[in-house]
Amino acid sequence: MSCDAILVGDGPPRHVTAEEASAYHGPGFVWIHVDSVDDPELAMLSGTDMPDVAANALVATETRPRCDRIEQGAILNLRGPSAGDVETTDRLVSIRMWVRRGKVNSLTRRPLLATQAVLADMKAGKIVDPGDLVAAFAREISAELDPQVAELGDILDDCETDLEGRNVYRLRSNIARIRAEAIAFRRFVAPDRDALQTLALQDFDWLAEDDRLHIREAADRFARMAEELEAVRERSALLHEQLTDLRGEEIDQRSLLISIVAFIFLPLTFITGLLGMNVKGIPFADEPWAFWGVCALCVVLAVAVIAWFSARHWLRR
Repeated sequence: MSCDAILVGDGPPRHVTAEEASAYHGPGFVWIHVDSVDDPELAMLSGTDMPDVAANALVATETRPRCDRIEQGAILNLRGPSAGDVETTDRLVSIRMWVRRGKVNSLTRRPLLATQAVLADMKAGKIVDPGDLVAAFAREISAELDPQVAELGDILDDCETDLEGRNVYRLRSNIARIRAEAIAFRRFVAPDRDALQTLALQDFDWLAEDDRLHIREAADRFARMAEELEAVRERSALLHEQLTDLRGEEIDQRSLLISIVAFIFLPLTFITGLLGMNVKGIPFADEPWAFWGVCALCVVLAVAVIAWFSARHWLRR
């Protein structure tokens, strides 16, 4: 577990101890962030001014994006891309925040990609209050997630091109993977949008108007991503149906070809089988032209069967 406390807005941003963070009351604000937490060390995160509801929300094992108001503070959970490889079923990493005037407590159980960008903004002096910090996380998470969602649409466009060229091999697994990823992303993207929209409507005194504007912009980006993911999911389902139809059509065509060949050889097999019986009395058995005569008869029958299939338009694809 690692815990870091940063003092902002009271001179240049600087790291402070947990005791200094708990005792600080302005004029700037303190951000206490924990990368991962063990239950015995929750006191380092919560301090003395955090209600039990907020503490439980920060350390919950399973979370989803949300925004709940508790007096003049807000519990905010968001999901964003991980800073490393994710080996769990949840494609996005959660950041849980308890935000109020003068202090922000946050926790991530796995590294969040947006954290480094937010720290860079903080060092550059772009973050001076809790509202700026929340808006920065919302902006960075949405900006990092947007290209990943757009990439799903681009891959699906390539699949549609391959399908138009009737290149159906390996498409089934690609389409299934894209659809699964779209569902996994949308599971958290839509709630991210709802949480930010809820936060933007709150009348917190620590949330400035420009912060609300940035939060609404991030919420709008999440809304567009949710719509894109829904479109990707529907297009994937449609492509899967088209792929199934194409494979069924190919099977039907091959089955028809096999049936035609079998039907052509059926009378030929009957004739050769009948004349190949090892019994006496077979007509023209001693004639020198008998073999070639049977061959000619087989050719005539094959041509007649093919002509009959052609007349009934069974040979057209």
